Amino acid sequence: MKKYDLAIVGGGVLGTFHAYHAALLGLKVIVLEKDLFPMEASVRNFGQVVPSGFSVGRWHHYGRYSTQLYKSFQEKIDIGIRNNGSTYIASTQDELDLLHELKTNFEAADYHSVILSKEELLAKYPSVDSKYALGALSFPQEVSAESREMIHSLHAFLRETTTIEFSYATPVIGIEDKETEVELQTSNLGKILATKAIVCNGKDFRLLFPDLFSKSAIEVVKLGMMVTKPMPEVKLPGNILTGLTIRRYESFKALEGYKNLNWENVNQEALKYGIHILFKQRVDGSIVIGDSHLYADASQNEELGFDIDMSINHIILDEAKKILNLKNWDIQHYWNGYYSQMKGHEEIFDSQITPNIKVVTAIGGKGMTASAGFSKESIDNFFF
Repeated sequence: MKKYDLAIVGGGVLGTFHAYHAALLGLKVIVLEKDLFPMEASVRNFGQVVPSGFSVGRWHHYGRYSTQLYKSFQEKIDIGIRNNGSTYIASTQDELDLLHELKTNFEAADYHSVILSKEELLAKYPSVDSKYALGALSFPQEVSAESREMIHSLHAFLRETTTIEFSYATPVIGIEDKETEVELQTSNLGKILATKAIVCNGKDFRLLFPDLFSKSAIEVVKLGMMVTKPMPEVKLPGNILTGLTIRRYESFKALEGYKNLNWENVNQEALKYGIHILFKQRVDGSIVIGDSHLYADASQNEELGFDIDMSINHIILDEAKKILNLKNWDIQHYWNGYYSQMKGHEEIFDSQITPNIKVVTAIGGKGMTASAGFSKESIDNFFF
């Protein structure tokens, strides 16, 4: 029976980057993905890589590392990474004040940004409504990803350039640490042996270690997103983040001026459903719009359901129409995304439950931006 140095359960971005950094150490790695291809949070997301959303510190560092790694991959093979930057648009004076404060904060950490006046913003983004925008803050070094394609292209690149093995449609239904090796039982390939194993299980909490997860502070988040029909005549490069995002992201909440925000004129229905308005134009000219957030404990995540709530989507669209002037708002697809995150102040579920088995999950909405940087540190800690 073939034996590996490391078996990873889960082929999303978190599992994939753990595999990549283990392979860099010369380890023999296999990734076991339960589906025919990754199809959860790693593909059903916005595709925005925004270290600027994290306060200066650990996660911001991970995001900067991840951004550079994405760019280095893109130089070798097209994985859908575009270096068009991120732009936060302020709609009120107190939001604009926060953008100036954030710029100063990041300058001290050598993270470059550019303040755009209202005139400069409208010249760069003619579709932005002049009645909404007061000014903006741009991070030109940040990137976006074609999220439906990136993970597939990345797997293809790693299969060609590393010794990582990927086994798809291979659910792991049991895992046991036998001191000298880890035995993983799959539903279709029998047993797989490895010296160590890492479980990066997304939002599946009933198959492996259900008791562990039922007692954890993990919750599952259901996101609502949509995409317009292609509009190549509209030019909306990069990640576009708006006033509700400024009021939601960690990097702004940590600022001294955050407590001065006026909330009287903010749509309370939008706040109720965790809505903040983001835009990202895909290569084909279509525009991704979102998103909303609903929550349930990991042990009861079925309560989130699978239906698309059009009343929530109408709130998203109503807010979006205040920000962009488009000739039409024809939506070609609506979808839900799901990811797991920690409640409270914990930022990720990272637990070595036996000497040779580690569980890493619930990275939340940070996955696309920070997984690569976090995974490097995680692998180093597990093997050294």
